[in-house]
Order: sequence, then C-alpha cells, then structure tokens
Amino acid sequence: MREQLENFLKKVQKKYGYEQVMTPHIGDVKLYKTSGHFQKYGQDSFQPISTPAEGEEYLLKPMNCPHHCEIYKAWPRSYKDLPVRMAEFGTVYRYEQSGELHGLTRVRSFTQDDAHIFCRPDQLKDEFKKVIDIIFIIFKALNFENYTAQISLRDPNKPEKYIGSPENWDKAEEAIIEACEEKGLNTVTELGEAAFYGPKLDFMIKDALGRSWQLGTIQVDYNLPERFELEYIGADDNRHRPVMIHRAPFGSMERFVAVLIEHTAGKFPLWLTPEQVVVLPISEKYNDYAKKVSDFLNISDIRTVVDDRNEKIGRKIRDNELKRIPYLLIVGEKEAESDSVAVRRQGEGDKGTMTLEEFAEFINKEVRDQLSGLYN
Repeated sequence: MREQLENFLKKVQKKYGYEQVMTPHIGDVKLYKTSGHFQKYGQDSFQPISTPAEGEEYLLKPMNCPHHCEIYKAWPRSYKDLPVRMAEFGTVYRYEQSGELHGLTRVRSFTQDDAHIFCRPDQLKDEFKKVIDIIFIIFKALNFENYTAQISLRDPNKPEKYIGSPENWDKAEEAIIEACEEKGLNTVTELGEAAFYGPKLDFMIKDALGRSWQLGTIQVDYNLPERFELEYIGADDNRHRPVMIHRAPFGSMERFVAVLIEHTAGKFPLWLTPEQVVVLPISEKYNDYAKKVSDFLNISDIRTVVDDRNEKIGRKIRDNELKRIPYLLIVGEKEAESDSVAVRRQGEGDKGTMTLEEFAEFINKEVRDQLSGLYN
C-alpha cells in the first residue's frame, strides 16, 4: 500500500515539475548546526557517531531540508532557473523516548514525503497555492473530507523560540495568509505553532473515529536560505536570496498509513488496496488453473493472490470477505474449460461470469475511473 501511495504522489509531483532526489541517511553534524536543527532538536536525535581517526562527527539524518539546501547550492542558479522543486521520500531518525513510541504513529525511524521549493519572492504565493492543490488532490483520492486548515504562526511573546529577523517572519506570515485567502480556505490561526524557522499551514484531518491528526503541512522559510547562503543571479545581474517552501502532503508515511487504516477500517479504494483480487478454487483439482488466473492478472497490473487452502468454498468466501479484498473470483471446472472466472464483489455478491481479458479490463477501468481527473 505504501508503494502505491508513493507511486501516486510521484505521478502528481511529475505533473507539477518536481525533480526526484536522494540524500544520505547520515550527515556531518556541522550541516545540522548550520540549519539550527542540532541546537533545537539535538536532545531528541540519536547521539552523534564519532570517527576518532578522522576527527569527524556524523548524525543520523533528523531532517531532509539541509541536504536539499546543499543540492541547491551545488551549482550557480539564475532567476530563470527558479522555481527549483526537489522531492524525496526521505527516511529520518528521531530518538523518541520509549514511553512515547506507539505503533506506526510514533516511531524512531520514519519516511517523509518531503519536498522543498526554492523560488523568487515574486513566485512565493503561486508556488504555495500549487502545493495546496496537491494536498487537495490527495484528500480527494482518499476521501478525506473532514479537515481544518490551520495557519500556524510564531508566538510574539517568545521570540527566543525562532531564528531569523522579524521582517522575514512578517513577510512569510503575510504570504501564507494571503495565499489562503486567495484559495478561499476556511482557516483557524494558532499562535506558537510555527516551526522554528518559519510559519506554516497545517491540515488537521479528523478520522472516522473523530480523532484529529496533522497530515499535510506547508512551511514558508526565509531563514535557511540565509543560513546556507543560497543565492541566484537576478535579472539585474546581482545576487539574491531565494525563498524556501517546505512541503509534506502525507507527512510521515508510517503515521499516514496508520491513520488511513483507522479511517477506512481496512476497506481501501480499489486503486490503493494491497490485494485487489483473490482467486478461490472450489477444490484442489483447480489450484493450477487458479494459479494461471493469478499470473495473468498480476501481469495485467492487478494485485492478485490465491486462496488454495483445503477448505470448502463457502468458508473461503466468508474468510476473504472479512479481509475486505474487493474482488473474489470463484473457479471450478466450467471456468477452467472456458478461461473465465465467476466474479463476486466484496459486500455486494455475485457479478456474473467474465473471461480473463474481460475481467482485467473491468478492474483496470474501475481503477482509472477512481483516479480520473486527479492528475488533470
């Protein structure tokens, strides 16, 4: 399922002009000191890895953004090159206390669907609004309808919590507020919920049990470009600082999957569900034909398994209905002779008999219909 989520987002990102990148799992401690993450979160990270012979210290990567800054800085940039959009399913590491760990929702190693956009100040609002569009594509595909858009600002009474100048914070906060107004979002504002380097827009999702989770987040950052001395050559041939947008529509992939399981009670959309079809031979005599059906459907990009247990067909149907596998294919003598399958839809019952080719097209059309319009 995670692979399907990643492939789905990669396809969306390709449409929006993102470049897929990969960064190491460790980095020099100096990198995170430059970004400020070590000073802010050093106690919540794994302890540095020392190499006495070389006199170096490395850290398991707590954040992807410093690495993306280094990629941006690797060669000169012109104003014509911007925006630069980098995306990575990057695994990061935090030393959570043992009492804080909880299933998939609080872990010590998790993967973010991270991306960073480096743009000119005049491009900031449009880029921010495009990220909102991506988040809404995801919510639509997964039927997340109950959400709150939260503008998370700095706490004016605790300036020591944040890095950067008040002027840059003012510009960043203003850009988020204006972008939300132009998109017509109903928002709530929370003081003190900003990241230490910039304000953000958080999407708080309520699952089917009424619990609130922060999933999508978009952050505006004038400060890391300053700290990493990022530049581009403007139309005036002078050096300028880009603005940085941090963006993670899923957030933590592990936590997102946990929330999705709870929200759907395991009944996922057909395009996403790990097992789309189960083939049920009515007796052991038809196991070979069931395997042939499974091989054909898997080659047709339909995720298929075979239930070849030595059980009565009624028991197999009941068990697989409870697993919420969307389609159950019953095969016996008649089906083996005609290269066909008897089709059942989970929770709906019999859908008739189809040839293998007809069923493959039937399934793939349903997937296309579910995703229709999302990428356009």
